[in-house]
Amino acid sequence: MKPLLGERAIVLGGSIAGTFAASVLATRYSEVVVVDRDTVLGVDQPRKGASHTAHAHGLHARGLLMVEELFPGTLDDLQAAQLPVGDLGEMHWYVNGRLLAPAKTGLLSVTPQRPVLENYLRNRVATLPNVRYRQHTDILAPITSPDRQRITGVRVRDESGESELTADLVVDTTGRGSRTPAWLAELGYDRPSEDRMKIGLAYTTRIYRKRPEMFDGVQSVNLIATPRFPRGCFFGQVAKDECILSLTGINGDRPPTEPGAFLEFVRSLPVPRVYEAVRDAEPLTEPVSFTFPASVRRRYELLRRMPAGLLVMGDAVCSFNPVYGQGMSVSALEAGALRDCLADGTAPEPLAFQRRIAAVIDVPWEISTSGDLDFPEVEGKRTVKVRVGNAFMAKVQRAAMRDPAVTSAYMKVAGLAASPASMMRPSMVARVLRQSRQA
Repeated sequence: MKPLLGERAIVLGGSIAGTFAASVLATRYSEVVVVDRDTVLGVDQPRKGASHTAHAHGLHARGLLMVEELFPGTLDDLQAAQLPVGDLGEMHWYVNGRLLAPAKTGLLSVTPQRPVLENYLRNRVATLPNVRYRQHTDILAPITSPDRQRITGVRVRDESGESELTADLVVDTTGRGSRTPAWLAELGYDRPSEDRMKIGLAYTTRIYRKRPEMFDGVQSVNLIATPRFPRGCFFGQVAKDECILSLTGINGDRPPTEPGAFLEFVRSLPVPRVYEAVRDAEPLTEPVSFTFPASVRRRYELLRRMPAGLLVMGDAVCSFNPVYGQGMSVSALEAGALRDCLADGTAPEPLAFQRRIAAVIDVPWEISTSGDLDFPEVEGKRTVKVRVGNAFMAKVQRAAMRDPAVTSAYMKVAGLAASPASMMRPSMVARVLRQSRQA
């Protein structure tokens, strides 16, 4: 039995990052309380506080491996429930209307609807004997020690009125709308600086009844948006008899929700197979939209000081452009960092922890923001590294249309299982240059 680090830890927010955090904290605190304003237990549909979960999501490669560490048996359970699990490289990925050569990478991806996956993981956390959920509860403000050097709990409000929850540790996983920057300022601390990448992304999604011929054994068909063809989509299996189509547009190009116009947007994609699959398919939902104005990274690791007893994780620290499919994986990896931080038998020191997860965020943030800067309309500084990297990545994509080995290497980077520097090994560079000339 590992020594306990405190009596109570409070997790603010019951979504995926909060679920991961609670699973780790439950091993080292006598009690873990998860606070959320919504009903979260038993919910396997999009909810008011997480409307973005209606759209296509995937838990890929390295993130899925970490989830299996935190929740052993997850893959077996998902497969037993007939939820989609497959090789990331064997999905059909299209760039500029051309298919990347499928490759068996050994990197798995799970693509059920996100609320279904969250419900499975949350149910596992909720069965832990020392975890308690406070649903329908608003988070009002932190409680501090008299000198404001330590967070000692939170003030909350539910149908019974206002009350105080004391804690040895408070973890903010409330997402993009996190109020921790404002709370810090009110307590006399600096607000974290922000890195922001404006992309004007919009998703519009519809669920259809799946027919076997739609996918012909392929888990999903994904059209990667490029400057040449800036409209994209994720069309994949989410359950035994259901599939999802999420259309994407950037810089104000918003896929419509009117059913006829939705289909016309599908028809405009550079690959006709998606339109041919859904033009006469049975829709199970009406199209719904979600806008994502900008990727935002709050740089807590650069602060000079933070109050003890406070950590920030998940989208409350960094919310990525969702087309890269990084968010859930990064949250899982941050939970792995929290687990490692607790392993030394002492409560985590806030700045040290924020620096630790900043190292987790660095690579996926670079991948997504550099990719966004390939679009001329996106504002941002295009360093020599960004320009050269994007030019080389275009060659990688062309080479991957001919060479499964390049696809495999590319997917390892996309799945956060390898660093972008792995693509620069001399043997890989030579392969990319040779194959891209012939593509």
